[in-house]
Amino acid sequence: MKIAVVGLGHIGLPLAVQYAHRGHEVLGCDTAAWIVEAINRGESPHLDEQALIDRVPELVRAGRLRATTDDAEGVRAAEAVVVIVPVMVDDQRQIDFGPIDAATREIARGLQPGTLVVYETTLPVGTTRNRFGPMLAQASGLVIDRDLDLAFSPERVLVGRVLLDLERYPKIVGGTSEASTRRAVEFYRSVLEPETQVWAVTNSETAEMTKLAETTYRDVNIALANEYARYAAQRGIDVLEVIGAANSQPYSHIHQPGVGVGGHCIPVYPHFLFNDAPELRIPPLARQINEEMSRYTIDLVEDRVGSLDGQAVLLLGIAYRGDVREDAFSSAFRLRDELRAAGAQVFAHDPYFGAEHLREVGFEPYDMANPSPIKVAILQAAHSEYGSLDPKTLPGLQLFVDGRNALDRERFSTAGIEYVGIGR
Repeated sequence: MKIAVVGLGHIGLPLAVQYAHRGHEVLGCDTAAWIVEAINRGESPHLDEQALIDRVPELVRAGRLRATTDDAEGVRAAEAVVVIVPVMVDDQRQIDFGPIDAATREIARGLQPGTLVVYETTLPVGTTRNRFGPMLAQASGLVIDRDLDLAFSPERVLVGRVLLDLERYPKIVGGTSEASTRRAVEFYRSVLEPETQVWAVTNSETAEMTKLAETTYRDVNIALANEYARYAAQRGIDVLEVIGAANSQPYSHIHQPGVGVGGHCIPVYPHFLFNDAPELRIPPLARQINEEMSRYTIDLVEDRVGSLDGQAVLLLGIAYRGDVREDAFSSAFRLRDELRAAGAQVFAHDPYFGAEHLREVGFEPYDMANPSPIKVAILQAAHSEYGSLDPKTLPGLQLFVDGRNALDRERFSTAGIEYVGIGR
C-alpha cells in the first residue's frame, strides 16, 4: 500500500517508520525542510527513540520511506493518508487550528477518489466530520463517504516509546460512516503488528471523545493526588505511603502528585473538552489545581528559607517529564515565572538541553561541572541522571525540593540539607 503521513514530528515519524517496517511504501510530509532532508539522507531527525534511529536508515535504503515538504505531492499517489499535525492552545487556552487547517487544505489539493484519510491528532469532538470533512470536500471536489473515506483514530502513545506503545495499546478507530470505519480498521490491521488489537467504535465523534476522556481522566486524577498531597503535608503524613496503601485496593488508582503537569497532552487536551462545555465542572477545576502547584511549591520554599529576593534557585530538568528531550508546556516555565516574581535568580540544568536552548526559554544555564552557589534546588524533571545526584556538589544548598518525589531523603539529611517533597 502507498501511504502518506502528514506531520513528521515525534509521533508522526514513528508512525511512518511503523508502516514502512510492515512492508508499505511511505511518503512522509512535513513543512520543516530540515526534517525532510534528514530523513532523505537516511537519518532520524529525532533522537529520543533508539528503534527509530536504527530503522530510518534501513527503510530509506530499502526505498520504503522518503519525505517531502509538499503535502499535495505526498498524498497524490497515496491510497491512505494519516494526518498527525499538532493542534495546540494559545496563552489564553484557546484552540489554534491554524497549522492543521493549512495542512488539510494542502492535502485536499492532492486527493484522488478512493483515498482513505485518517486524522490521528487529538481533536475536539466533531472536528473530523464537521470541520475537516467540509474542508477536504470543498478543496478536492470530492464527496465525503462517497468518493473519500474519512476516519479518526487517536494517537495514544508517549514520546520516546512510540513504536512500543503502538504494539501494546489497542487502536481506537471511528469513521464518519460505517464503510469508513471498516476501511480504517482494515488499514490499521495491515500497518500495525498482528498482535495489536484494532477496536472499532460507533463513529468519529466517539473516537474523538475517547481520547479526550482518557487524557482528562489523568489530569483529574493528578489533581486529586495533588489535593491529597497538600492535605497530608499539613498533617505530617507522607502522601506516598498513603497512595501506596490505598492503591493496594484494586479499585483505587491514585496517580502521583508533583510540581505540575506538562507535555502536549495532559495540560492541553482537557481544554478541547470543556472550553465550549460550561456544564463540565470537574475538568476545569482539575486544570486550575494542577496549574497552581507551581505557586504552592514556591510557597513551600519561602516558608522554609524566607524571601527569595536576590537568591539563586536551580531548577533541575526543564523537560515536561523524565528522560525526554521535550519541554512543551513544561511546569518548569510556571516555576520560572513564579520564582522571578519572587525576585529569585533562576538557573536551570537539563542533560537533554544545551545552554543555548536554556537561554532561549528564559533560564540561566547552570554548569554542574563548575557549580556556582545556590540556596535552593527544585527537581522538576526526574531524569535518570539526577538519581545519583550528590547534594554536596551543589555549593551553598540549604533546601532541596523534590518536585517528583523521586530521590532519597536520607541522602540530603546526611549532607545536612533540608529536603521536602510534594506531600512528604
